[in-house]
Amino acid sequence: MKTGKHGLKILLGGRRRPGLLSSAFYLVLLGGVGFLFLYPVLYMCVQSIMSPSDITDPGVGWIPTALYGGNYAKAFTTLHFQEAFFNSLYLSLGPSVLTTVASCFIGYGLARFRFPGKRIWLALLVAAFFIPSQVMMIPRFMMFSSYHIINTPLTQFLPAALGQGIKGSLFVLIFMQFFSSYPKALDEAAEIDGAGRMGVFLRVAVPMAKPAIVISVLFSFVWYWNETTQASLFFGTQIKTLPMRLGSFAESYSTIYGSSANAANAADALNEAISMAGTLLSVLPLLLLYLVLQRQFVESIEKSGITGE
Repeated sequence: MKTGKHGLKILLGGRRRPGLLSSAFYLVLLGGVGFLFLYPVLYMCVQSIMSPSDITDPGVGWIPTALYGGNYAKAFTTLHFQEAFFNSLYLSLGPSVLTTVASCFIGYGLARFRFPGKRIWLALLVAAFFIPSQVMMIPRFMMFSSYHIINTPLTQFLPAALGQGIKGSLFVLIFMQFFSSYPKALDEAAEIDGAGRMGVFLRVAVPMAKPAIVISVLFSFVWYWNETTQASLFFGTQIKTLPMRLGSFAESYSTIYGSSANAANAADALNEAISMAGTLLSVLPLLLLYLVLQRQFVESIEKSGITGE
């Protein structure tokens, strides 16, 4: 009887220790979720190193007969990788830093100061977050056109510097919540020591807001990197980022190597492997960024309490 209860307890577990059945269930669930995320990346990596003969051979599955680097060479040339990479880096890192700085200032002001119309500004911030960016594209284009800054990086930098970058209101709310969470006694102690308002902000508030700063920079950087709709509208053909180059990959490839039907060499015809190589090159900087800053990213998520995108 005791043996049966003990075996049942091992299977079902208790309050402090999970049982074998619950552990197996969680492992299967996490494995399934992980597979959904990893499968596209694994498929992309495997397909990108396949030779043209492997692509057309029905007997070749997940393991290519040989590693083939020609796909990356063609994709690198088609994407104009070096130029597009620096354009993406410049147009993502700069606005993300400006968005973070502006959001930090605005969030601190909303959290620590009382002024007329504060609730109205908060309501406008929330409304700006829920309004789709596509609704504001045409008015912004007309405004930027009147300022003669279309086809220049200023269309990205100016809104970011004023706290109106991509989902900038979200970062303002994050900073406001973070600055409201720590005690005002720290600010008052700094003021007693002779620090002014700016000194309190720079010496007390900003160092404590490192988790929110990391979240703001990383999320903003990724969103700016992946933005193609507004970039295509505001930059036109003057500035091309990696995602924009990827969007016109087939057209650019046919211009360089000729169309698939008229390619001089069958190996030069556009195939799935070359497309996967181009896709992997466009997302590789983001993957490397996450791998390098994984620890800081996870710690910031835990400390700031952000559980969204």
